[in-house]
Amino acid sequence: MPPGSPGHRTRAERFDDLVLDVVELVERRWSGPLAGTEFAVEEVPPSDPAPWEDDGVPLGRCFPAEAGQPARVVVYRRPVELRSLDDADRAELVRDVVVEQVAHLLARTPEEIDPHYEGR
Repeated sequence: MPPGSPGHRTRAERFDDLVLDVVELVERRWSGPLAGTEFAVEEVPPSDPAPWEDDGVPLGRCFPAEAGQPARVVVYRRPVELRSLDDADRAELVRDVVVEQVAHLLARTPEEIDPHYEGR
């Protein structure tokens, strides 16, 4: 839809929708362990990599709950978009990133979180 029309969605809004769709799928199965977990989209990761990250740009991160702060899973929009070939590939990559971060947060394998997980 053209910009300015009521149904127009920006690229960022469509990306947010992809993340929300995956979160809903994951939360259906893992609602108990994920209770209170926040999910967010940020444009790019901070410039200070976590000690466990390799030299590449992260596509997402998870932050365990601590000091009164809830657990948080973040997907980085720009790096995911840059690695996606098309809309279908972007949707698959978003699913992989969310599943991998939730798996890390819950100390599970991605296959336990989503039996359809194929990884990249």
